[in-house]
Amino acid sequence: MTAVLLFAAIVGAIMAGYPVAFTLAGVSLLFAFAGIATGSFDGGLLNALPNRIHGIITNGTLVAVPMFVFMGVVMQKTRIADELLLTGADLLKRVRSGLAISVVGVGALLAAGTGIVGATVTAMGLLSLPAMLKRNYNTSLACGTICASGTLGQILPPSIVLVLLGEVMSSAYQQAQLRQGNFAPDTVSVADLFAGAVLPGLLLVGLYIAWLFIATWIKPELAPRGGAQTAAPDPRRLVTALLAPLALIIGVLGSIFSGAATPTEAASVGAVGAVILAYCKKALSREVMGEVCRTTAKISCMIFLILIGASLFSLVFRGFGGDDFIHDLLGDLPGGLMTTMVVVMLLIFMLGFVLDFIEITFIVVPVVGPVLMMLGADPVWLGIMIAINLQTSFLTPPFGFSLFYLRGVAPAQVKTQQIYKGVLPFIGLQLATLVILALWPQLATWLPAAIL
Repeated sequence: MTAVLLFAAIVGAIMAGYPVAFTLAGVSLLFAFAGIATGSFDGGLLNALPNRIHGIITNGTLVAVPMFVFMGVVMQKTRIADELLLTGADLLKRVRSGLAISVVGVGALLAAGTGIVGATVTAMGLLSLPAMLKRNYNTSLACGTICASGTLGQILPPSIVLVLLGEVMSSAYQQAQLRQGNFAPDTVSVADLFAGAVLPGLLLVGLYIAWLFIATWIKPELAPRGGAQTAAPDPRRLVTALLAPLALIIGVLGSIFSGAATPTEAASVGAVGAVILAYCKKALSREVMGEVCRTTAKISCMIFLILIGASLFSLVFRGFGGDDFIHDLLGDLPGGLMTTMVVVMLLIFMLGFVLDFIEITFIVVPVVGPVLMMLGADPVWLGIMIAINLQTSFLTPPFGFSLFYLRGVAPAQVKTQQIYKGVLPFIGLQLATLVILALWPQLATWLPAAIL
């Protein structure tokens, strides 16, 4: 019961606005000290904390995090992402719903390039929303398209979510096997999750585009067709603004999937490639580079502090018997894996309203992951299901983070209710993707087994 109170106290403190990393560590230590004083907690367990922190600091896989963050921040600060979006929109101006479809396609590329939902939604909100409204697009359709496209960074590799989730899933998978008596456990890597996310991510992009095409075909007034006088984009701009970033992203993912580079090595290639692109565009000044480095350091420090705090939380949570409690609670549910999976997905979905994906990844997944995998869940399939679930919670009113990001940059005439209405069809597509993936886990497991 103490473990449940610990979990509730941490969630409550985070919702009250306290910094996540210090809340995780501080509340966990308070409970640990109280447990030592009352004899309900073995203080010797805290001796394992230095080794855990050392393991985090020396973890080669996690080096990919600041590299991918750096790559995304460079593309954002040097306006490579802006040019990518504008050029993609120019290519499809003459097609009905072409501007919306280009937002989805370019949003997917931006998501893969930046991996940061807030940056992607904000950039597309500033650039695409005024253009869509100027061309008399339905306001709800425009807002929903931008919000949904911006969240693709949760699932499309190289996603920071998948890097962090891969590390957590690997640890949970080993714990599950050790509990089952396998003392030579198999592993799951970030590259596995990257490969597992490709087909579900492309399916989701395809569903977005198909819905936009069908909706605007049934109701043409939602997206007026562009005029024939629209000039074709400059071929030189097409190469520099669209093909070069696309080649960089394909190069990063291709090197991972081919086995030529680890995710960490590929992340460094992506970071250097982004700098070269920015230099060739003459957009890389000393001031911009300084801002890029400061932003990267800030985001990376936040992530690693949360990871250290989460490590302390999991140590104290297990010390109070929380892992056994969760195992007994979920393991006794009728219906086996599928029932337990539904319960866990609902829990993650609801927590996604109030907690960031990093917090859920480090707090919830280590607790529920081993139980689900002991019940037979494939770790790659489970990781992708969780990533899509988190992506859905980013869109869901009234607390979806993407809605807040767009509301912050949308023109005053755009109503909050119009944003909420616009995301509803995309939430339905997200849930449909979860159902499809639940029925056909091979969508997530086939590619990793085939190429890795």
